[in-house]
Amino acid sequence: MPWAPVEYPVASGLLKAALEQGANFWNGGIHYGTPTANSLHLMKYYFDRYPEDAEKVVLSIKGAFSAAGPVGSPEALRASVKEAVKVLDGSKTIDIFEMARVDPNVPIEISVQALADLVEEGKIGGIGLSEVGAKTIHRAHAVHAIAAVEVELSLFTPDPLNNGIALACQELNIPLIAYSPLGRGQLTSDIRKLEDLPADDFRRKKPRFAPEAFEQNVKLVEAVSHLAEHRGFTTAQVAIAWVVHQGAIPIPGSTKMERLVSNSRAVSLSQEDMSELKDIIDSFPVAGERYGGAHEALLNM
Repeated sequence: MPWAPVEYPVASGLLKAALEQGANFWNGGIHYGTPTANSLHLMKYYFDRYPEDAEKVVLSIKGAFSAAGPVGSPEALRASVKEAVKVLDGSKTIDIFEMARVDPNVPIEISVQALADLVEEGKIGGIGLSEVGAKTIHRAHAVHAIAAVEVELSLFTPDPLNNGIALACQELNIPLIAYSPLGRGQLTSDIRKLEDLPADDFRRKKPRFAPEAFEQNVKLVEAVSHLAEHRGFTTAQVAIAWVVHQGAIPIPGSTKMERLVSNSRAVSLSQEDMSELKDIIDSFPVAGERYGGAHEALLNM
């Protein structure tokens, strides 16, 4: 696990507060953690304690991703779903199951048909896709209705608005889910210099947090923070509101109660605000790839 673990009782309290704030789309992954302590184990812990919340939450789980990369064969997908269902042990249904990435060695039609069979069998409620291109969305949807498409979308990564992904989702009436709406925490405005990150923080390995890229990228943060301060909002609230304005569902994460509550507060941006944010994006292009290396090659497939 690349981030600091949070004890289940603490995490459970955060989840309860998030639901009370209206955040009922919960996203996790089988590979978010270890085989014996990942998102599914936390969900099992939570719903065993709050069974009345199971019907209130839309649970989206990513899977079919190994150390070697995505595995999209029917056998691998069935095994991944079987493992997820086993861990949840009846405490909560999987409303949406996502392939964490498209397997470049398996046609998307084959993978989606395998998931469609699992929907028919009642193992999962719907099919999600993650980091897929517009053509793949159309191909997948032709096999079975797609319940959600998850991509990175933020002021740091507005790419889906320009490469056809958002348009494809709009045309097919597929909810667009925005992960990392706060640019992996940089748009909270708490990270103004690399020294603000612990020496062992996993983000230091990401290209956008390399020293030369960070120096460029903090310029965008400072510009957004200036707008937020003028409007009486936090930088994070502006960043999340921008994502919502694009028609997407943001899924920010937090381990701090006060930040969770603040980020859940809906704020409205004016057309003037949106125009200024567009100018900021155009004036301060983001430096560095999102992942780099082999993981970068799996994006927008």
